[in-house]
Amino acid sequence: MAEVDGEFTAFVNERGAALLRVAYALAGNQHAAEDLLQNALAKAYARWPRIRGDAEPYVKRILYHDQVSGWRRRARRPEVPLAELPERAVTGGDDSDLRLLLRDALRALPPRQRAVLTLRYLEDLSVEQTAALLGCRTGTVASQSAKALAKLRQLVPRLDERTSRAEVTR
Repeated sequence: MAEVDGEFTAFVNERGAALLRVAYALAGNQHAAEDLLQNALAKAYARWPRIRGDAEPYVKRILYHDQVSGWRRRARRPEVPLAELPERAVTGGDDSDLRLLLRDALRALPPRQRAVLTLRYLEDLSVEQTAALLGCRTGTVASQSAKALAKLRQLVPRLDERTSRAEVTR
């Protein structure tokens, strides 16, 4: 049992930060990401002796499935916001402002669209791999990706400006 604990601890120490980044991209905030990752690691620990080979894809699959299950639970019992936050003023033109705008825009996306973008662009998975992980069709992945990117362009118009400037300088 001590050997299993040592292997698991080494895995978490080595890959924990990368897994937290994936969980953050899925959940949209630090606290939810930490909870999501903690639950996934607890499930992986329970099955650790049976996990063969690289454990990271196994833990990521747990993350994606738990996030999807969470959407389904929340869809049955939606949260009702009690107050709205004031809009944040946009200042300056540095990249940190753009990153904050993009982060807020990603949080505004529905969870499925956020998951599709995470898998396709952060994890660099194919449409087929993304569909398999989310348990949907490839057409759903393509349409959710297109809708999510269109919404991001609408919420953060500076993204289109940067893209067109980058294409002109190439």
